[in-house]
Amino acid sequence: MTRTPKIVLLTLAVSAALVGCGKNETPATDGTASTPAANETTYTLDQSKLPAYNAFQASDLDSSLDACTAFGDYVNSKWLASNEIPADRTSWGAFTILDERSVAVQHQLAEQVAQVKNPNHIEKVVGDLWATGMDETRINEQGIEPIKADLTAIDALSDKDAIAAYLRDTAAKGENVLFGFGAEADFQNSAVNMAYASQGGLGLPDKTFYTDASKADKLKAYQAHVAKVLELAGVPAADAATQAEEVIKFETRLAKASKSSVELSRDVSLYYHPVTLADADKLTPNFSWTEFFKSQGVAAPEKFSLAIPAFHEEVSKALADTDPAVWRAYLRFHTVDSASPYLSDAFADENYAFYGKTLNGQKEQKPRWKRVLGTIENGAGEAFGQLYVKVAFSPESKAKMETLVKNLADSLKERIQGLTWMSDETKAKAIAKWETFTPKIGYPDKWRDWSGLDTGRDSFLGNVHAANAFNYKFDLSKIGQPVDKTEWGMTPQTVNAYYNPLQNEIVFPAAILQPPFFDPNADDALNYGGIGAVIGHEMTHGYDDQGSRFGPTGNFENWWTEADSKNFAGLTGKLVKQFNGYKVDGQAVDGSLTLGENIADLGGLATAYDALQKASAGKEDPKVDGFTRDQRFFFNWATVWRTKYTPENAKVRLTTDPHAPAQFRAMGAPSNLPTFATAFQCKAGTPMSRAGDAQVVIW
Repeated sequence: MTRTPKIVLLTLAVSAALVGCGKNETPATDGTASTPAANETTYTLDQSKLPAYNAFQASDLDSSLDACTAFGDYVNSKWLASNEIPADRTSWGAFTILDERSVAVQHQLAEQVAQVKNPNHIEKVVGDLWATGMDETRINEQGIEPIKADLTAIDALSDKDAIAAYLRDTAAKGENVLFGFGAEADFQNSAVNMAYASQGGLGLPDKTFYTDASKADKLKAYQAHVAKVLELAGVPAADAATQAEEVIKFETRLAKASKSSVELSRDVSLYYHPVTLADADKLTPNFSWTEFFKSQGVAAPEKFSLAIPAFHEEVSKALADTDPAVWRAYLRFHTVDSASPYLSDAFADENYAFYGKTLNGQKEQKPRWKRVLGTIENGAGEAFGQLYVKVAFSPESKAKMETLVKNLADSLKERIQGLTWMSDETKAKAIAKWETFTPKIGYPDKWRDWSGLDTGRDSFLGNVHAANAFNYKFDLSKIGQPVDKTEWGMTPQTVNAYYNPLQNEIVFPAAILQPPFFDPNADDALNYGGIGAVIGHEMTHGYDDQGSRFGPTGNFENWWTEADSKNFAGLTGKLVKQFNGYKVDGQAVDGSLTLGENIADLGGLATAYDALQKASAGKEDPKVDGFTRDQRFFFNWATVWRTKYTPENAKVRLTTDPHAPAQFRAMGAPSNLPTFATAFQCKAGTPMSRAGDAQVVIW
């Protein structure tokens, strides 16, 4: 299914599904986060079953290497050499280790929730999803039966009108295979939500997988996967092969009308193309948007954003000129493929074989319990989050985070005021934006109401579809309504953080507030080099190449003078050049694709360093293991980015991920800071002591 992307969440890491919990030595998962009411279920955790943290240790350092030459390797190479990527993972490092810890906590919680005798509604939803997902015997007995009605409906599609009607009907159930549709704040009036339609319809991660000869092997493998899925759905092998070829041709056509990951990540304005329903209907004469809105139960708007209009125009043409048999094959495949993770083993195994193993190099399929927890996260993550924070986040952690956020904000303001390349006029507006930053820490102040989601113990896929429809309707209910600023774009159990320019907010879920990012018991050097730099990173997103296009109220506007815009472009161009120079197995990093995150890393790390100096002013430097406060600050920054990838996953990320590979994030930002060179006594001209025109200073 294609969902409307959350176009404004500028994140710290690639996946918003990375989750974790607890604290170092005295974990927050000790049940002290909240006191249950008399009628609430009390949950307990076995700490011995939780994976250990991956906090920085001086013994990690490789003394045979030079910190001024290869800082990332100096800090992380020993750890990377002694740790293998688990067979059910495609990467392994600080983020994914926290994910493993969180998954272990969620596993214990889910098992307990499913056994509650008189559950409240939240417990019922989570318990039903868990119980039906873990009932492998029933799932295998049902086979393809849960989607037979859908396949029968597809078989009956005989013309473009019937196909268009089918697309409307499935979209209304939250199962739109062809394009994303949902609510987001209006770029020109960020206090009110409007409807957005986006491109979609592709089974591969990016349009270049269909158009770039270097990815031809993946396209060929995908075609074989399409054929196999169709065979599993009951199509004879010869027919399945023919239909798969047609599906690939059809998706290639859509890909050519789509925008690439680079284009979408580096020009946020592409998402905003306001049109009236009448104008949209003229653009796509074979697909009525007037009828679409009516079928979704959404009142006809004055305008909505028809993002990437060329894509929707091509879909309209395809409705008229493409044989309905091709449409049936395309819809049949995607219907089965999207349901495969929740169907019998044959379907789930094939889904893993292509998307996990072939595309990303994952050696083994995740065990069922992990897959089911992922399904709960996708379908009812915030509901589960209400249970999670009761055992995994302490008030003390929140209080210390609030202090850190304030210190980082103060330091960022001083950096803005001290810029030499920016005029006073633009600085004043940058400070006005700074003054409206809203931090959110841990979990929402107001939880979402899940009372309308009806689940049971009969069908796993039935529960998944119920959650999809419920979440879709919830999203559509926001269209035309004021933005609810209490909502979160991530669940509390997510190991990540984000900046939302439409609300000018920085958000730090509970799960990232643990080692190596944050430890209430650690010294300032480690916390400022970890979570401090993360806070600075998210704040700097407000001033990266895309976040800087939004003003203090969140509206999409130009608050720059022409001269300052030119200066900014010159500085960011230098950062593009720096990251273009990094390579993974001979393939260059895309400095344009990763620009926003690299700006945020550079500004965030510099701001965190300044904040550390203020926090430690007048205090004696408590050298630890012979290393200074400043050195330990940079050590923990690199520790956060200790990550290894499967070769296949690394290649996919180089094309689709707006974040640079972790090894270059460990060294890219600090190499531009003179404070790093001073801390490690690096001589001018060494790789970690960039100077002159090679040095990049932005915020």
